[in-house]
Parts: sequence; C-alpha cells; structure tokens
Amino acid sequence: MKKIIAVMIVLFSVNVYAESSALQKLESFIARAKNLQAEFTQTSLDEGGRTMQTSHGVFYLQQPGKFRWNYQQPYAQQIVSKDGKVWFYDADLEQVIIKKIDQSIGDTPALLLSGSVNLNAKYSITSQGLKQGLEWIRLSPKSSQSSFKYILVGLKNDVLYGMELSDNFGQLTRIIFSDVKVPATLEPGLFDFVAPEGTDVFEGL
Repeated sequence: MKKIIAVMIVLFSVNVYAESSALQKLESFIARAKNLQAEFTQTSLDEGGRTMQTSHGVFYLQQPGKFRWNYQQPYAQQIVSKDGKVWFYDADLEQVIIKKIDQSIGDTPALLLSGSVNLNAKYSITSQGLKQGLEWIRLSPKSSQSSFKYILVGLKNDVLYGMELSDNFGQLTRIIFSDVKVPATLEPGLFDFVAPEGTDVFEGL
C-alpha cells in the first residue's frame, strides 16, 4: 500500500511539474512577443473532420491588445483590433463590422497572445508532451460561457508554431504559423483601420 501511495505521489509531482513548465514556456514566449509578425495558414474543419476552407495571410501583434489578421487567399479580409474594439472587414462584400472585444473574440488566438490575459486564472493548463519536436499545451477555459472547448498551442524551440481551437459546435480551426519574427519591426499606423470609400459600416452588431 505504501508503495502504491509513493508511486501516486511521484506521478502527481511529475504532472504538476509538467503543467507548471508548460505554463512557464507559454508565458515566456508571450512575454517576448511584444511585437510579432508571421505568415499563417488557417484550416477550418467540420464535425466529420472534412476541410471546409483553407486561408492564407499575415498576422501582426503588438502588446497590449493590438493585432491584425490580413487574409489574402482565398478572400481578401482583415480583422484589426485596437483600443478595445475589433474591425471585421470583407473586401468582396464591401462592408466592415465593428464590435467591442468582449462581444466578439472571446478566447481566440489573438486575445490569448495579447499579453492582457491571466492564463492561469482563465484556463486549466496541461502539457500534451513533446511530439515530433513540438511541445503542445492545452488550455481549457474555466468559464462555462466560453465559446471554445479547448485551445492547443504548439511551440517549436520555444517559438510559436501552431494553434488549434475546438468550438462548442464541433468545428475545428487549425492555424500553422511560419516565418515568425519576434520581435518584429511594425509600421506605424498598422493597427489603425480606415474603411475604404463606399464601404458599409455596421457597429455594435
């Protein structure tokens, strides 16, 4: 009986250490990512694991709270955040929707990396171990109001490699980053969104 208890204590200690180490690595990367630029490939899958759409573009981040997703293919779209607001611009539809961050992005990757979230307070964090040179960290929202079941963050050599988000409707979004620059030199005004002339603007929807 004593041996069983001893083994359980050792296993518990290993798990606690792994989770603590995973959190430290993620927090360390976020602390270094004051300015970030990366190319990305985003794949959306349905409940059956079938690919619904694959998109490509460039992601920019400036802490605290500023980010920009420039979707280039297959459709030109932009998602820009600054000063507590987020702009969703669709070039084909010639419209932009403006929302407050707490209305629209919830637990999305940009908020996770923004430097404005207490990860330990908001998520249950577990290490998924090392697989093919990638360290995966699982973040499960503690709030029952979250729109996501979990978020996976993958680090390669302590640099952001990928993210996976599973929502409450069974859909999965995978994002793979490449050519990650930390820190990055970002142009002034990059996070200022100005709607092109003729664009329909809807706010607070």
